[in-house]
Amino acid sequence: MQEPKPLLAFDGVLVIVGGGALDVHLLHRLSAAGAHLVGADGGGDVIRAAGLLPEAIIGDFDSLADAADWDARTRLVRLAEQETTDFEKALYSTTAPVTIALGMTGKRFDHTLAALDAVTRHAGRRHLILVDEFDIALALAGPFDFTVEPGARVSVHPLTATCFAHSAGLKYPLDGLLLAPGRRTGTSNEAATADFSIIPVAGDTGVWLLILERRWLDALIARLLGR
Repeated sequence: MQEPKPLLAFDGVLVIVGGGALDVHLLHRLSAAGAHLVGADGGGDVIRAAGLLPEAIIGDFDSLADAADWDARTRLVRLAEQETTDFEKALYSTTAPVTIALGMTGKRFDHTLAALDAVTRHAGRRHLILVDEFDIALALAGPFDFTVEPGARVSVHPLTATCFAHSAGLKYPLDGLLLAPGRRTGTSNEAATADFSIIPVAGDTGVWLLILERRWLDALIARLLGR
């Protein structure tokens, strides 16, 4: 499918909300901190049920309770194509320095898998973080470094085959390892020091998830925004 040019550009943090498992308190906290809210189809109703107003709703509107009722409330971006999910429609229709996906996992396993597919296709174009009840997962297509506390869980999961040249600060080094779905993953590694870095082989185009406990979300956002 030929993707259209982005329709909506946001500064700072964009939160795309779906109909999966959602922490309403976290949604309110992100909104209060200035994040922009966009509903992926029925995610608009989820945002309204939380007492908030999305800046836009994007999708084919097959799961939005009453699209007509939204006309005077927010911007509606209707995309009729059926080759992608509403989450991916929201991804290819927006730009933002950091994008957080809430309600894209849990409830329905097929929706979770579809969200991971969308993340795989868009990881090289934007900073994208999936959030569930316990963890955050930053999609990456290249090297990354971050700071946690020693002993914190640091999991690396390949969305596509990725060859790692080097890691520093991890209990189990990734040096020279090829991680790939169905072959080998880096689940339940941990930080040996506060600072760690993970570096794929130069030129490797593999996409991988850095999975951390959710308590690191604010620090991760700050890191991605260069603060």
